[in-house]
Order: sequence, then structure tokens, then C-alpha cells
Amino acid sequence: MERDTDELRIDAIQTRWSLVRNAHTPGAVQSAEDARRLLVMRYIPAIRRYVGAIVKDAEEADDLAQDFAMRLMKGDFARADPNRGRFRDLLKMAIRNMVKNHWDKANRRRPVDTDLSLLDDARSSEQEAEWNAVWQRSVLDQTWSRMLAEDGGQPSPGYRVLKLRVQFPAATSEELAEKLGQQMKSPVKPDTCRQILRRARLRFAAHLLDEIKAGLDDESEARVQEELADLGLLEWFRDNQV
Repeated sequence: MERDTDELRIDAIQTRWSLVRNAHTPGAVQSAEDARRLLVMRYIPAIRRYVGAIVKDAEEADDLAQDFAMRLMKGDFARADPNRGRFRDLLKMAIRNMVKNHWDKANRRRPVDTDLSLLDDARSSEQEAEWNAVWQRSVLDQTWSRMLAEDGGQPSPGYRVLKLRVQFPAATSEELAEKLGQQMKSPVKPDTCRQILRRARLRFAAHLLDEIKAGLDDESEARVQEELADLGLLEWFRDNQV
């Protein structure tokens, strides 16, 4: 039950940057601690995936991700400034610096199972692709969570049919209706299925846009379009997709 409450509280905060600010509010110890805890809950999956892409050893990746989470909990992002760019860029740089410092302090040779190419200062295409893939998954996971929370924590027909469309992208309306009916334990007509899917797409797109805007320093249409393209998410807004 506590988890559902936390998810709703996360959604109640308008932007990632507001969450960061709340996490470092002077004189508001309890609310700041709560915000830092939510910050960790929200981003630890993306942090762990990216660290895991660099450090192939699962145990070491777990340790480094936990160290980063502790930094968030201690308030190490107090000087974070939305005027300096996207929130995901801030996180990426902080993660890379943490791993680099870890290896520098350990004074180790490069292990076989560590991809230090992802730590290069140069903005390599490989580095960007890896982080973008991690962040894309994070954005989509958060969007699904928002949609589920909007449904009261129980999958609605729209949520279900949208998941089915993702799982079976080539399925016809008749096939989707049959699969949805099996889940709902009640027959669903193809026309009804199409209507449910259309409404679900609109809901999902609205939540996805909120997620995208939340981490940007500029919410202009051009900036949002650029971010969607960078993350490979434009297809979620095209007809006959999702």
C-alpha cells in the first residue's frame, strides 16, 4: 500500500526539477528527506542500468548504484540548476564522474568486464546511444506508471489493450479484441476495441509529454520535439503505432 502512495506522490510533483529543489529545501528537513527518497525511487532503475552498461560485473554495479543513491539521499545535488540543461544530462555526467573516480581511487587496471569507453569526455555516439536507451526506458516506465496510477492502480481496459498493442504490434483489431476479451473475461467487439485503444493512446501520449517536459530546461514545442527525437519516442505519437 505504501508503494502506491509513493507513486501518487511522485505524480503530484509537476517536474523533476521541482523534485530536486524540494529535496534540498533549507529548513524543511522532513519534506526534503521525503523528496530525496522519492528522487531515489524514481531514478535508481535508470542509474543502475547505466552503471551496469559501464561496469559489467553485476555486484560491483549494484554497489556503485547504491553509492550514487546515497549521494542523492545526502543531498549532493543541492547546486543542480535547470538553467544549465536537461536533467538527464546532469544525471549522466554525475554517474560517469562517479565511476571514473571509483576507478581512479582504486588505482586499478581496466578490467575485462568494464566498458571505460563510455566514460570518455568526448561525446561519443556510443555513449549517447547507451544513455538515451536507458533514459528512454525510464521515461516509458514512468509513463506506464502514471497511467496505471490514474486507473487507481488496477489495469483498465485501455491500459490492457495498449500493452497488448505493444506486445503484438502486427495484430489486427479482431485479434486484439479477442486477446482483450480473454483478459477481461468478457467478449469485446473489434470496433469497441479500436475506440478503447484510441482513447488509451491519447492518454498515454499526454502522460509521455508530461514526462518529457519535466526534465527540460525549455518546454517549447521545438525543444520537446528534439527530445522526443533524441530518445526515439516520436513513433508513440504516430497513427497506427503503439
